[in-house]
Amino acid sequence: MNWQPELDELRRREALAQALGGAEKVARQHQAGRLDVRARILHLLDRGSFHEIGAIAGKARYDDNNDLLSFIPSNCVMGRGSVDGRPVVVVGDDFTVRGGSADATIREKPLLAERMASEFRLPILRIIEGSGGGGSVKTIETTGRANLPGGVGSALGFYYATANMALVPVVALGLGSVAGLGAAKLAASHYSVMTKSSAMFVAGPPVVARLGQTLGKQELGGWQIQTRSGAVDDAVETEEEAFARARRFLSYLPSSVFEVPLVMACADDPARRDEALMEAIPRDPRKVYKMRPIIETLVDHGSFFETGMFFGRPIITGLARLHGRPVAVMAGDPYHYGGSWTAEACQKIVRLVDLAEVFHLPVVHLVDCPGFMIGLEAEKTATIRHGVRAMAAINQCSVPWCSVILRNAFGVAGAIHQPAGRLSLRYAWPSARWGSLPLEGGIEAAYRAELDAAPDPEARRGEIETRLNKLRSPFRTAESFWVEEIIDPRDTRRLLCEFADLAGPLLTPGPTHFAIRP
Repeated sequence: MNWQPELDELRRREALAQALGGAEKVARQHQAGRLDVRARILHLLDRGSFHEIGAIAGKARYDDNNDLLSFIPSNCVMGRGSVDGRPVVVVGDDFTVRGGSADATIREKPLLAERMASEFRLPILRIIEGSGGGGSVKTIETTGRANLPGGVGSALGFYYATANMALVPVVALGLGSVAGLGAAKLAASHYSVMTKSSAMFVAGPPVVARLGQTLGKQELGGWQIQTRSGAVDDAVETEEEAFARARRFLSYLPSSVFEVPLVMACADDPARRDEALMEAIPRDPRKVYKMRPIIETLVDHGSFFETGMFFGRPIITGLARLHGRPVAVMAGDPYHYGGSWTAEACQKIVRLVDLAEVFHLPVVHLVDCPGFMIGLEAEKTATIRHGVRAMAAINQCSVPWCSVILRNAFGVAGAIHQPAGRLSLRYAWPSARWGSLPLEGGIEAAYRAELDAAPDPEARRGEIETRLNKLRSPFRTAESFWVEEIIDPRDTRRLLCEFADLAGPLLTPGPTHFAIRP
């Protein structure tokens, strides 16, 4: 006699698990324009690569003879698979079973996913739709007691949710209503993306209504709110776009901190020159220009992957490749406060620099910074404290760094365009300007007495500005070797690719001396 009967029973239970919360609830999920969790996993991973773990975990009912009557699977689906041939861990909420609530989750399943990612050094992808926390208020009645958050034996999930960020790439996808611990897991990631029909909140509209705030899901936590606040990095129209963005983000990072980023074959000539760069920066310093086309032409064709587009907008951040090598990119955007560093922009810088440090990514900084944002709002948002945090992040990082000064580098913010105390490469375009503060605001303060005494203050102001502009020429700075090289803008790509090639052998696998913070 063999074990076929037991295998038949196993297949029967697996078939019940494949049905998720039942045909009616799955159909309702699809009618709402959302894929079910199993379809999401199959779309996200390489075809045929998913190896599920714990499929038959759930709640079963038995008759008097202990034969199975019915089975409802846990609303967590997890296992291993691959993305572009690289092993990963994936864990997803099943909204068709109790709306993704922890009431229907066997907590050991998501915990195992996080531990597997940590101990096997694999990237983890979290597909989130539900609360995923300690359950609803009904849990008090079903368990006969109140759950103490973080109590004995229950805190490991909270620990791994953030601890993994220091070890492996963590990608989170918000694909529906996400609340409570689900929202925390979405935010505790290196890259988060939500569909524009989704919403995320610490507590949903019914709970918030008790505060006297009657809001719909989109009003409370829709994509425009969450991407502008910086809680979520990206928003897309469809789930398929979210899967593609997640896969692409992973392509820039190593599988863990114990590796260095993969170098890809590059068909883009590292010495390619773009004539448009000669006119990219207007001669009039009051005129803005578009930074993103400059980034796109300097990096390998089509390789720029922007993150956090709607948050901290004076700074553009993202990942790219130079001669096939992944790098982190930050650049000033003069379209927003002239590129002045706001409190939010400084938070964005810290996040990018921490990511680069943890995953051994060289940093390229395209500098256009007239200084920290000033004014009452800047003081209310503690811009200087966030600015000092950005300064600390840049100075503490150890990865190779290259700065190209395109236009402005003024004040304290301008001074931290590269790490202090160690070697980094630096170039300046002929359009570069620098100093303690821009002339436009400084002349009135420094020459007030002379201007007040002049018969024609405006004419005297023009004379002073002309004289100082000649003195602050980047060529005068180069004479004293206070700037190392002034370059033809068309040579920038070649020099950046050379930097990436020089940086490659310096990248050292292993944990960093500090961990990234969400």
